[in-house]
Amino acid sequence: MPLVLTEEQEMLRDAARGFLGEKAPVSALRKLRDEDNKDGFSRDLWKEMAEMGWAGIVVEEEFGGSDFGFVGAGVLAEEMGRTLTASPFLSTSVLAATALKKIASDAHKQEHLPKIAAGETLFALAVDETAKHGPANIAMKAEKAGNAFKLSGDKTFVADGHAADKIIVAARTAGAPGEKDGLTLFLVDAAAKGLARERTVMVDSRGFARLSFDGVEATGDDVIGEVDGGHMALEGVLNAGRAGLAAEMSGAAQQAFKMTADYLKERTQFGRALGSFQALQHRAAHLYSEIELMKSAVLKALQDLDAHYGMAGIACSLAKAKAGEVAKLASQEAVQMHGGIGMTDEFDIGFYMKRIRVAQEMFGDAAFHADRMARMRGY
Repeated sequence: MPLVLTEEQEMLRDAARGFLGEKAPVSALRKLRDEDNKDGFSRDLWKEMAEMGWAGIVVEEEFGGSDFGFVGAGVLAEEMGRTLTASPFLSTSVLAATALKKIASDAHKQEHLPKIAAGETLFALAVDETAKHGPANIAMKAEKAGNAFKLSGDKTFVADGHAADKIIVAARTAGAPGEKDGLTLFLVDAAAKGLARERTVMVDSRGFARLSFDGVEATGDDVIGEVDGGHMALEGVLNAGRAGLAAEMSGAAQQAFKMTADYLKERTQFGRALGSFQALQHRAAHLYSEIELMKSAVLKALQDLDAHYGMAGIACSLAKAKAGEVAKLASQEAVQMHGGIGMTDEFDIGFYMKRIRVAQEMFGDAAFHADRMARMRGY
């Protein structure tokens, strides 16, 4: 498949760029941070996004979605990365919608997918329990109690977990930490008895949460997929999230590069534009080449999710690793080439560095995905 967008996807990109440039510039994120917004995003803006069909971008039309696929979701994520738009798009419209669409029962689909598409219900995915990503290391227990389960344990780094109405949580119904077998996904109400949520404001000013489960009850109807067989299902959902994050970092890297290139053309030193110095030209040319490679890797991962969902793992890991490294380089080079002003809060470039650092760690950094790709290839 050619690594280019279709005409419809280009139209979606152009519409998103215009909308976000007007409604959600970086100044909007700065305002959310300065006002210490309890959600970390604007609910009014999210309603507008839902009205445009973005909330249900991967949801089938029969459930009220626009069914634009993962490439469509990536197009939106990339544009959100350009303006650092804070929204529950990744947690609700990518992760939760994918989980419900691919592995949930018909009853769950009929109940929740229309609400996601309408922007009425917010979801969060609770996976990690330690400082580093590792789905197989889940230790949180889901013990059988009659016809139900009792969930006990803690989750950390849960995007939008403080604002979500529903939580998709991965817990261990069998086996021991480090084993892939024995994981099960549960859909839990955020107001469930025994569930405590603590908001954690990250360096990127987005909202995350620590979740504590103390005997939270989940019935058999709350299970998503198969009991004890949730590892592969979870990996598929995480792959979608990784590709979405890669697309967002791609957009952030491209915008950081553009801002830097514009600055090099305008700023003068010793009577010459900074961009005329060969050392800076070499660094900019190298970064431009890396960004082009990253864009191809990200689009390939999104296309594979649409065409071969169950076999897209390697492509998604490659995209996440490449996007994380390139976006990190783009933000570092941007701050350095902007000089002293790049270190100040008054200038926007620092916001890009902070968001990229958080996205880089989420769902596995480059080292995690290099190891994952090696294991998938039998090394």
